[in-house]
Amino acid sequence: MKIIVKENELKPETFIKLRKYYSNFIEYAKEDVEVALKNTLYSVCVYDGDKEIGIARVVGDGRICFFIKDVVVHPDYQGKNIGKLIMSYLFKYFAEVAADNAYIGLMATPNTEGFYEKFGFIRRPNERYGSGMILYYKREKQWKE
Repeated sequence: MKIIVKENELKPETFIKLRKYYSNFIEYAKEDVEVALKNTLYSVCVYDGDKEIGIARVVGDGRICFFIKDVVVHPDYQGKNIGKLIMSYLFKYFAEVAADNAYIGLMATPNTEGFYEKFGFIRRPNERYGSGMILYYKREKQWKE
């Protein structure tokens, strides 16, 4: 393996390609991905030579609130410390920009919680924090008073 890491160069094609390996990830139109990546605070892309094998990105306000999104490792490269490498780059970014006590959140895919706990993330709900929640927004079903 010849591992190469590129920061802030995540391309829509790579984003779309790697997410397709996971059936529980929603697909998005390329033009929507382009906007999302343009508004991303930080991204990392890992290659084995010229093959894309891992990605992640960070969204948020750039100081006190961050959300880790789209952590994906190609199935053939899982268990080879690629996820750990990606997380090390994310934490290097946080060390450069985050305020003390900044909120860093993520939504783990099933059975990956233990991986994130190694980096200090906590499961919710617990005795101190309620459940994390999400909504997949649909224009035709938007909330009305």
